[in-house]
Formats: sequence, C-alpha cells, structure tokens
Amino acid sequence: MSPHLAADAVERRAFKRVERADNRESTDVSCAVGLALARGRRLPTLQGETVVLRELRQRDAPSLMAHLGDPAVLEFVSGAPRTTVEFRRFIRWSREERRSRGHLTFGLVPAGTPNPVGIVQMWPIEPGFQTAEWGFVVGKAFWGTGMFHEAARLLLGFGFLELGVLRLEARTVAGDRRGNWALQRLGATAEGRLRAAFRCRGAVLDHVMWSILATEWTARTRTARDGR
Repeated sequence: MSPHLAADAVERRAFKRVERADNRESTDVSCAVGLALARGRRLPTLQGETVVLRELRQRDAPSLMAHLGDPAVLEFVSGAPRTTVEFRRFIRWSREERRSRGHLTFGLVPAGTPNPVGIVQMWPIEPGFQTAEWGFVVGKAFWGTGMFHEAARLLLGFGFLELGVLRLEARTVAGDRRGNWALQRLGATAEGRLRAAFRCRGAVLDHVMWSILATEWTARTRTARDGR
C-alpha cells in the first residue's frame, strides 16, 4: 500500500474536494460531520487488543525511522523520509494536512508500548469523506503478526461508522504480493489495473485499484459477529 510518507510525495499511498450543487441535504450533513471530525483539535485514539492507533508526535520520529527506514519496507514506497529529521518534518506536515484538508495519519503502536512501528492513513477524495482513499506501511518486524489486520479494521470501522465513508479506495503495486493479499483478506475488491501508474527509483509499475463499500463492510462485520 502507499501512504503519504513525505511532505511533497507519498507512495505505497498511506505516505479535492469536489463541490456538487445537486447533493442532497443529508449528504451535506454527512460530509460536514466527517470533515469536522477529521479536522478536530486532535485525532481520536482507536484502541484494539494488540494495537493502538493515535496521532503522531514529534518524539515518534526516531521510532518511525528505525522501523520504516528498512529497504525491504520501502520497496514499494516513493518519496519516504530517510532521516529522523525528515520524519519530524513529515509529522508536522501530517498535522497541517489534517487541519487543512482532513488528511488523517495515525501511528500504529503495539498495545502496551509507547512507540509507533508503522502508520495508517485515510484522506478524502470527494465531498467530505464519502469517497476516501487509505494506505499503510508497517515495520518488517511486525509483518505476519496480525497487528496490521487489527489496525486496518480499527481504521476502516472509524471511516465507515464515524466519518461517513461510502466508498474506500486503495492502490497497491501489482507486484506487492503482501499488500495485495492484505487487502483481499480485509474483503476489498480488485477493480482493475492502472497501467504505469507508479514511479519509484526509476521503475514504472502498474497499480491495482481496490475498493471496499460501507455496505460490504457492515455486512461482513455483522457476519463475523454473528458467527462467534
């Protein structure tokens, strides 16, 4: 996946508003609520069993550098910070983007520990948060632990239930087997291939477009709950 990991660029997209005169009143209210929540004084803390999602702080920069500076982690990431100083700049940028555009960046923190080992992001691409995009990047030491899956469910639940997202998009590099499998496991649908859509370190690669709808998420969550 591709988060906005740089102040000017973001690939593995975790690192416009469009106004429509024919929007119904209920849609306008939903958009306003979503943007108000996103642009609040601070992000809410989302608590899971094994992971906590919270807003990034300046003191998180060394931990992010340690976990996200690994070349294996950055294989499908473009424009990522390369130093602790650059991560501090990214953290400042993420707060400014939230206040001005509703772009959300959460630190992914293992439960019971103080420092983030990854990030997950969500940002609107249509009025309010009706259509949004998200991305993620996680330190290699935590691959395969199930921590990302829980973090993703926390973020998606917040997006669909609190922000009013109706359609959530994600893009992955076609060759990113881990990222594509993670989205498939969450119930996302691969809608198509975007040719030559990703440029990283001289390579030009295809993206796969994925989506999850609020109705699908609600039904999947209900089924999982009823099956317990």
